[in-house]
Amino acid sequence: MTDRLFRRGGQGAVLALWAAAILLLWEAGAWFIADVMKTTAPASKLPYLHKVLGTLADHLPTLLKQGTVTFGNSITGFVIGSIIGSALAIVMSVSRAAEHTLSPYMIASQMIPIIGLAPIIYGIVRDAELSRVLMAGYVTFFPVAIHMLRGLRSVSPEQLELMRTYAASTWMLYSKLKLRAALPGLFAGLKLSAPLAITASIIVELMGAPDGIGVLMVSSLYYGTSQVYMFWSTVLISMGIGIALYLFIAAAERLFTPWQPEFRETGRDEA
Repeated sequence: MTDRLFRRGGQGAVLALWAAAILLLWEAGAWFIADVMKTTAPASKLPYLHKVLGTLADHLPTLLKQGTVTFGNSITGFVIGSIIGSALAIVMSVSRAAEHTLSPYMIASQMIPIIGLAPIIYGIVRDAELSRVLMAGYVTFFPVAIHMLRGLRSVSPEQLELMRTYAASTWMLYSKLKLRAALPGLFAGLKLSAPLAITASIIVELMGAPDGIGVLMVSSLYYGTSQVYMFWSTVLISMGIGIALYLFIAAAERLFTPWQPEFRETGRDEA
């Protein structure tokens, strides 16, 4: 127990040191740009962190309100994209023909830049909420499908042979073996997609949505240096939303896949 606490304390200390170092570098960089280089409008290059945090605290209710709008639409699209990606992975794992048919179109869909697709979608549907949902789902389904498909195919031949020995149906094969084996891959795809879903929704908001954190970003940029601290506050809020979603998925992964090596080692340490 003492060793475990010591290791956890050591990891926490390392993270705290890294965070402190980054904060100090930010402040030192802002000071260097403003006072040493004598740059014109230094805040537009790199503002002082303490002023950004002060602005964030002053406008926190507004930032949280708009961030909630962005987060809500992102989550909806993220869930829909995850379901579609999981379904595609299962279909492709069942049929090689389906995989060969679907894969080229899936890959081609990812060749379109988000910044180019977002205004097209928004121009077609003319609904900011639906556009954010569609874009979040668009960036989610592909990583989920690819990683889950890899997980579905990670089952060893010995395990498959054992299931066939018991005359397991396709449903039993998936429910008892393949889907369980695919969970680590599924969570890998979800963790990869989570920040992208937030980013995709914000890009739609930059195209002219009536609300959301992206709208605050655009309005802050419109007023130039007078709103530069507000702009950086929106950036921090966006980062916070993405990190929160990622941590939630990581916690769910630990709950639903406790057999993974990294979690088993933690469990032995706690024992």
